[in-house]
Amino acid sequence: MARLADYFVLVGYELDKRGSRDGQGQILQRFPEKDWEDNPFPQGIELFCQPSGWQLFTERNPPTFFVAVLTDISSERHYCACFTFWEAVESAQSHSRNGEEEEEASASHVQPAQLFAPKSLVLVSRLDHTEVFRNSLGLIYTIYVDGLSASLENVIGNLLTCTIPITGGAQRTISLGAGDRQVIQTPINDSLPVSSCSVALLFRQLGITNVLCLFCAALTEHKILFLSSSYQRLTDACRALLALMFPLKYSFTYVPILPAQLLEVLSTPTPFIIGVSSIFHSETQELLDVVIADLDGGTVTIPECIHISLLPEPLLHQTREALSMILDPELEVADLAFPPSTVSAPSLKMQDKEIRAVFLRLFAQLLQGYRWCLHIIRIHPEPVIRFHKAAFLGQRGLVEDDFLTKVLEGMAFAGFVTERGAPYRAIDLFDELVAYEVKRMRAEEGSKQKILQHIKELAEQLYKNENPYPAVTMHKVQKPTEGCYLRLHQRPFPRLDEGTVQWIIDQATAKLQTAPPAVKAEKKCMVPSGPPIAAIMERNGSALANSARRLEVVRNCISYVFENKMLEAKKLLPAVLRAMKGRAARHCLTQELNLHVQQNRAVLDHQQFDFIVRMMNCCLQDCTAMDEHGIAAALLPLVTAFCRKLSPGITQFAYSCVQEHVVWTNIQFWEAMFYCDVQNHIRALYLESNGENHVDEEGKEGPQEEKSALEIASEQRRLWPTMSREKQQELIQKEESTVFSQAIHYANRMSYLLLPLDTSKNRLLRSSGLGDVESVSNSFVTNSIAGSVAESYDTESGFEDAESSDVANYVVRFINRFVDKVCTESGVTNEHLKGLHIMIPDIVQMHIETLDAVHRESKRLPPIQKPKLLRPSLLVGEECVMEGLRVYLMPDGREEAAGGNIGGPPLLPAEGAIFLTTYRIVFKGTPSDPLVGEQVVIRSFPIASLTKEKKISTTVQTDQFIQEGLQLRSCTFQLLRIAFDVEVASESAEVFRKHLHKLRYPQHVRGTFAFTVGQSPKQAMQPKAKEKNPSLRTLSKNLVKNAKKTIGRQYVTRKKYTPPAWEHRSSQHFQEDDEDEISDKMTMSHLVERACCRDYQRMGLGTLSNSLTRSKNEPFRISTVNRMYAICRSYPGLLIVPQSIQDNTIQRISRCYRQNRFPVVCWRNSRTKAVLLRSGGLHGKGVVGLFKSQNTPAAGPSQTDSTSLEQEKYLQAVINSMPHYADASGRNTLSGFTSAHMSSAVLGPRARVVTLSTPKGASVKGRESPRGKWGSIRASGRMSNYVLNMEIGSRLAGKDLLSAQHNGAPSEASFLRQHRASLYIIGDKSQLKGAKPDPLQHWEVVPIEVFDVRQVKASFKKLIKACVPGSPSTDPSLTYLRTLEESEWLSQIHKILQISVLVVELLDTGSSVLVSLEDGWDITTQVVSLVQLLSDPYYRTMEGFRLLVEKEWLSFGHRFSHRGAQTLAAQSSGFAPVFLQFLDCVHQIHLQFPMEFEFTQYYLKFLSYHYVSNRFRTFLLDSDYERIELGLLYEEKGERKSQQVYKSIWDYIDRLNKKTPVFFNYMYAPEDGEVLRPYSNISNLKVWDYYTQEVLSEGPSYDWELVQGQPEQVEEVDRQDSSAPQTKRKIIWPCYDNRSRVEPDAISKLLEELHNLEAELGQVPECWKDVWDKVKASQRTETRQEVSRMASSSLLMSSSLLPHRRSLGVYLQESGVGSTLNLSLDSDTSSTSTPSSGKQGGRKSTSNLYSQFQMSESENRSYEGTLYKKGAFMKPWKPRWFVLDKTKHQLRYYDNRNDTECKGVIDLAEVESITPGTPTMGAPKTVEEKAFFDLKTTKRVYNFCAQDVQLAQQWIDRIQSCLSDA
Repeated sequence: MARLADYFVLVGYELDKRGSRDGQGQILQRFPEKDWEDNPFPQGIELFCQPSGWQLFTERNPPTFFVAVLTDISSERHYCACFTFWEAVESAQSHSRNGEEEEEASASHVQPAQLFAPKSLVLVSRLDHTEVFRNSLGLIYTIYVDGLSASLENVIGNLLTCTIPITGGAQRTISLGAGDRQVIQTPINDSLPVSSCSVALLFRQLGITNVLCLFCAALTEHKILFLSSSYQRLTDACRALLALMFPLKYSFTYVPILPAQLLEVLSTPTPFIIGVSSIFHSETQELLDVVIADLDGGTVTIPECIHISLLPEPLLHQTREALSMILDPELEVADLAFPPSTVSAPSLKMQDKEIRAVFLRLFAQLLQGYRWCLHIIRIHPEPVIRFHKAAFLGQRGLVEDDFLTKVLEGMAFAGFVTERGAPYRAIDLFDELVAYEVKRMRAEEGSKQKILQHIKELAEQLYKNENPYPAVTMHKVQKPTEGCYLRLHQRPFPRLDEGTVQWIIDQATAKLQTAPPAVKAEKKCMVPSGPPIAAIMERNGSALANSARRLEVVRNCISYVFENKMLEAKKLLPAVLRAMKGRAARHCLTQELNLHVQQNRAVLDHQQFDFIVRMMNCCLQDCTAMDEHGIAAALLPLVTAFCRKLSPGITQFAYSCVQEHVVWTNIQFWEAMFYCDVQNHIRALYLESNGENHVDEEGKEGPQEEKSALEIASEQRRLWPTMSREKQQELIQKEESTVFSQAIHYANRMSYLLLPLDTSKNRLLRSSGLGDVESVSNSFVTNSIAGSVAESYDTESGFEDAESSDVANYVVRFINRFVDKVCTESGVTNEHLKGLHIMIPDIVQMHIETLDAVHRESKRLPPIQKPKLLRPSLLVGEECVMEGLRVYLMPDGREEAAGGNIGGPPLLPAEGAIFLTTYRIVFKGTPSDPLVGEQVVIRSFPIASLTKEKKISTTVQTDQFIQEGLQLRSCTFQLLRIAFDVEVASESAEVFRKHLHKLRYPQHVRGTFAFTVGQSPKQAMQPKAKEKNPSLRTLSKNLVKNAKKTIGRQYVTRKKYTPPAWEHRSSQHFQEDDEDEISDKMTMSHLVERACCRDYQRMGLGTLSNSLTRSKNEPFRISTVNRMYAICRSYPGLLIVPQSIQDNTIQRISRCYRQNRFPVVCWRNSRTKAVLLRSGGLHGKGVVGLFKSQNTPAAGPSQTDSTSLEQEKYLQAVINSMPHYADASGRNTLSGFTSAHMSSAVLGPRARVVTLSTPKGASVKGRESPRGKWGSIRASGRMSNYVLNMEIGSRLAGKDLLSAQHNGAPSEASFLRQHRASLYIIGDKSQLKGAKPDPLQHWEVVPIEVFDVRQVKASFKKLIKACVPGSPSTDPSLTYLRTLEESEWLSQIHKILQISVLVVELLDTGSSVLVSLEDGWDITTQVVSLVQLLSDPYYRTMEGFRLLVEKEWLSFGHRFSHRGAQTLAAQSSGFAPVFLQFLDCVHQIHLQFPMEFEFTQYYLKFLSYHYVSNRFRTFLLDSDYERIELGLLYEEKGERKSQQVYKSIWDYIDRLNKKTPVFFNYMYAPEDGEVLRPYSNISNLKVWDYYTQEVLSEGPSYDWELVQGQPEQVEEVDRQDSSAPQTKRKIIWPCYDNRSRVEPDAISKLLEELHNLEAELGQVPECWKDVWDKVKASQRTETRQEVSRMASSSLLMSSSLLPHRRSLGVYLQESGVGSTLNLSLDSDTSSTSTPSSGKQGGRKSTSNLYSQFQMSESENRSYEGTLYKKGAFMKPWKPRWFVLDKTKHQLRYYDNRNDTECKGVIDLAEVESITPGTPTMGAPKTVEEKAFFDLKTTKRVYNFCAQDVQLAQQWIDRIQSCLSDA
């Protein structure tokens, strides 16, 4: 029972203080005057009676009533019900006189305006019965105003002595003794708040969103201020907000009505809920962090600086929906066509309860499962309970959720845990809801009706709680008469007689004391826990989905580790580490490890230990410091269990390797862990004792085991009062010692995880703390986080002693803090606590000592077993210079190998070793990613091809160390980006670099691999002991001195090159010594054997013998003038010159040309007899006489210069040598010129022929008329193609070129030309300045702009960077294509091709051409070689191409050593790939004319690779002269001793070609005398795949011996597995497998099979070439027969294809490369053969290929199926597979579906009609008549029949639609 009211107070206006500014109230009377013992009188009541200040008013206001709430120091709330009315104030004069006098005076004087002062009747109570208070105070006022007979003292006395039950739903009728009656109902359960209708009103005032916002703000501890002009509404609003927060209780400042004098409270820093009258609105404006709710205006204002976390979705949405269903039921039916007539709105009170029901449900959902996260630490004497916040959030999956986190951290929740955590207490609606209704709420989530139903049920309960009795209650309280407050002469409120009131109170108190105490029987019971969170959370199923497979992997991996199957484990490890991102996998890991610990498998060997530690680290890495999923908690016992023996008596535990995680430094984590363990121990304590007590009840023991700690606790609390005192003491002591022992245990644990392995480091260890997961391996030691720990708590605890930066001190302090906190919370006695503090430093010290030993031993551990180093296979004669250094091959910018955009396995990074041999740098290793399987990765390149080496530092994935590395780039388009392993000392890396450098740039060419091969690598021979590299000054002096005698003038002009040592000798010296030397070695017969000579004889340019006899009938002769290399060192010994020129003339002419390279003939057109000449550019002097017009004054004496005249004579002699230009005036046309011999024979030399070239190329005598295609040869930089339609001459560089055609096709118009010169000199524009055409001469100069070697170098560098980028590009604009374009490589290719095609045109139209560019050995050589290749089919054979390279590149002195930077001397000049550029041009031509070359693309790649590899001697040195000097040229004859070491690349190719068809092009089908004219537009050029391809499985495939023998092994492996089902499919990885080997093209495969069969049958295998030739021969005969059989004119004869079109004919995949099969025959040449012709096409091979590949599935098949077709006359019906092809507009048929060979074609263009047919004889019997149809073509009628009518109709429709489409 409780008093209804504690105090009655009368408060009035303090008149004495009237003069001061602010009025004040004062307490006039209070009853009782003594304070109650249990409830002192609250201070400051007078402030709250007039919250907006005490003032006098000029008129009477009606009485007001409101309830203010005061909170006392023990946070008890006091409800002050204030009833205020106004009394007239006596005026000031009245004090001096009596009342009567005043009345008389008032008649005579004008009365001053009367003032009214407020007076308040106040009830102070601890109960909140607003209505009762209102009635009671109203009654007192009524008695006073209406002067009722009842005594005020009596009424007040009764009011103060009235007692009512607090709860329990009792109904009590009270009367205050004035004839009144009131019924008081108490709520059934006092824990539920009472709200009457305040909540509903609050929503009405503010709306759903605003209230929700306030609700969240209150829960997350923001400051909330209500404004209203009504005090009662402020109180109601505040009360409503608190009611919504149930079951949480608001524990901060709560002042529903704040008086004006206390407004400064608003700036308090703590959260609050306060109400203020809206007259103070302006004062609240400057509050920056307060949420202001204006009840009158219905707004909520949130300041900018505040962020209110809202409820987590989907709860927020669900709550809003539920609220709108209650508050606005019409919303649901607002759109209905026939809305229900009435929607019954519940009463306001009911609505109020419904709203609260929504919030109650919300809390049940928010806090569901909370009891499973309570840790009970002590049961007796009082329960101590902690809530495990991290676990709750983690299991609910709401770690990220702002709102819930804040709520759980808040004070309200702490109170909730204290109040509701207790396991044994009375329970209320909320407990039941959380325990029993969660499942139901989840089930009903979607359905609005069910939710509404549930809300209504809850609302009923809440309503019942407040109003337990239906409204039979009869109140009878007298009310004052209407308007009585306006009465003029109202006497003031009388002074009450304290005695009477006190007497009544004393009477009642005495009576109460004698009455027996009313004990409220509290129904205590065990609080139900409800379903565990796990059961609730399953709806977040997605989190667990897909994890079963992963968990399987985790389990397997762990069992492999413990079964010591390390390889298997290693394969799975990356997958496991990846899986660790998922929570389920982490739990699985901890469970599995736990099982193994239980099986006593905790002692591991080193490798197992390492794996387990890596897994643990990875597992912990993704845990936050909160450890919300309890992973760290589960691992904690394990890290102190797993260990390995380092040496006898020294064991290293896993914890020393997993210290790098934040979680260990988090005190909350340790607390939660500690409490969890304590709970388990205490539970065990009581379970044991239960076991002892109930031995007899064995049946019950099973279920008891399952009891949770809370259940045990509640059982114990129930029994507690019944226990004896001793028993109680005993239990308390047991519990206390349990906690204490755990504290010691944890002090140990914490020291384990916080002390670093290497404690010698007395410094703050990396405060960042977190290394990477995988960084822990046996071979080095991790640092702990103790450092960062220490920092964090040091600053907090205010110990700022930087001196003691000792790890041990930090750890001790950290543990002390922890121990203090947990022990005080869990009630450990002080003695024990002191003892602990003394123990901790000892524990730490002991641990440090053991760690030192462990640290020492762990350092001695051998490093982890790295993969075995794989040795590379070496060539014969190749030797290792440096043993393998362990490195990682890092991925570079090419993505394929790293499993980039194509997918595929990440082959890189790979771990292995780098080897340096005399020939190559080889990396061999295996991918770091074990999932890639047992692949071997090889990347290598010849040392000689190294172009750039730079140091890099890179991080290797496995350990996040920055490591030294190298990036080596090679001009074979390879990049080795390596990072040295930790164990490789930096000295070794340096040694490696030095060796590499030495091998890359030998002192002399003799140091290169081609020479040293087979010798033991000793110091290479030094050249003759002369001054090696004389300085330029002495050199130039000597040269000037000997200028007249010197022949070697060429080196003066190019000072850049340091001349070879022999150059330094004076010329006499040279003449005397060397002549004998050379002539001894070389004889004429040797020279005759050289390539040049063989070629001269082939072209009929003369033999040596008839040159010597000077037969006059030959225009040219072979001159031996240079046989001693005396005239020009870089020319061959034998040269072709005009017959009429004497040798001594030659010597003089040569001086005009750079490097003495005078014009010599290198090729002659067999048809037009035009010749191609080459020379170096002209020196300035000689140009003058030749080209400057005669009257230029600058010419000076040089006009008479004999050499320039001799030069003219020389050129004239060349012109005269051309047979039909002997007539000097012979002029001709160039454009549209028909084949030259025709024109000369038929038309005579003077006639001018003009033909207009037709678009398709009118063929004259079967030869296509030549069509020029090239761009402006000026350095336009852009690629437009022009037609050579005008005077080529100097105007070729002029302005009036035609506009470009698309795709470089010839332009239509060609116009007349007056002249065509007999000789064109193609020269460099820069040298030919001022050159004018000379009308008398028969030559013309064509000045063109070419790029120099510098540009080639620069371009090549960019090309390499584009094709093999060093690292993935970060800049998105720098794509592969962009960088490729910027390299301008293709522009240069375009330029070379363009010039070459121009020269080919000129030669083909009968003019001779002299190419005279730069020094005559770079671009000149490129152009001259290409011209010959394009013009002469012989050079497109293997033999011819070899000859071409030997003649033009080797004999004519392309400076291979210099351009390839092969020696130390040439290092500075850098690598210039002039020859590579030439091979790229050949590759472009090869792509356009695949049938014209006998060799494959692989052959070109082979040359590209080996011309820089220095494996062969062929491409060493700069000229024949140097090769002879070294004795290279003629040694091959006698020296074929060692069979394996091939010195010449050509021998090697020949040998290889005999063994395998790898260099042979099966599509080789040359056209007689065909001149190729390739397109040179950039759009027609392709990037050579040589630049982009790589084969990581075997390294570059150009060293044939190294990559042989691998496929056989593969097959054996396949055979072993024959038990397993064999699949025919192979996986081919880009950039890993050698495509051509894994899937060879059809012909190679057949040849290979044939070879294998022969071997099996024991026959002597035939050479592949013979087999191929036989096949070809038999094919040709077949073709001929067929041709004779078939009279169809439309056959596709391969010879009748136009050359360009033919070039597109067939692409076969060729073996060095994997180009795909691509067959496309041009539409205008494809034939339409009639069905009767058996084979389609002329040359069988082509047609077979065509049908084989064209008719494949991939083709356009619009519709297909089986039809019966009646054969031709007298033939039967047969089923055939028909294919309707819309694109080709034909109907084809085959024997069956899988047949590739087409049996016939019906062209739809010829179809006239399609009609229903009738069955004829022999037709299929079962088919209906309507399934027949006929197809009538211009030639015959086809009868068809389908399986059924529908199919027939479909076929007819499809064919019809095809016809109508046409």
